[in-house]
Amino acid sequence: MGLCRKVDDINQNNIYGVMPYVATEVLRGKPYTKAADIYSFGMIMYFVAAERQPFGNRAHDHHLALDICNGISPEMNELEMPITYIKLMNKCWDLNLENRPDINELDHSLSLIVNNKLEIEKAEEYRKLHLSSLKGDRQITTHPQAIYTSRLLNPFTEDLPKYNDDNSECLDCAITNNLN
Repeated sequence: MGLCRKVDDINQNNIYGVMPYVATEVLRGKPYTKAADIYSFGMIMYFVAAERQPFGNRAHDHHLALDICNGISPEMNELEMPITYIKLMNKCWDLNLENRPDINELDHSLSLIVNNKLEIEKAEEYRKLHLSSLKGDRQITTHPQAIYTSRLLNPFTEDLPKYNDDNSECLDCAITNNLN
C-alpha cells in the first residue's frame, strides 16, 4: 500500500508527495492505497515515454491541484508513444478507482505492449525523426514553481472538496476561497 509522509509525522491528515504524482483521491483527503499507487505509476509511465515531467510547464499550486481533481492529464502526442501505452496510462489515471488496473492487469498489459514490436517501432521511428532533430532547439523549460521533490501538499489541497463516495469523480470540484 502506498505510504508517503515524513518519518516523524504522526498527523494522518497530512498529504506528502510530488503533486503531479499524487492521486486525485489522496489530494482530496483519502488515504494512500494500492489504487493511488497505480495512479502514480501512470505518471511514471508518462515520464519514461515522454522524457519530461508531467505538468512541468505549470506551477504546482492550488490551480493544478484542482485541475488534477477534475481529471486533467499531461499533454501527450499519440505519435510519440504506442496508443495502447497511452490507453493504459489513461486507465491508471481514471478518477474512478474501480476502473484503474490492479498490479496483475498492469503487468499483463505492459507485457502485451512490450511484445507489440510494430507499435513500439512506429513510435520510436517518429521520435527519432522528429524529436532528435529538435533536441537542440527543444529546450524544456520547467516552471519555477513546478516542484519535483516530496513536500507537504496540504496548503494546496485544503480548499478542495473532501473525497467521499457521492463525489468520488470530483467533476464539480471548485475552490471556494479566493486564492490569488
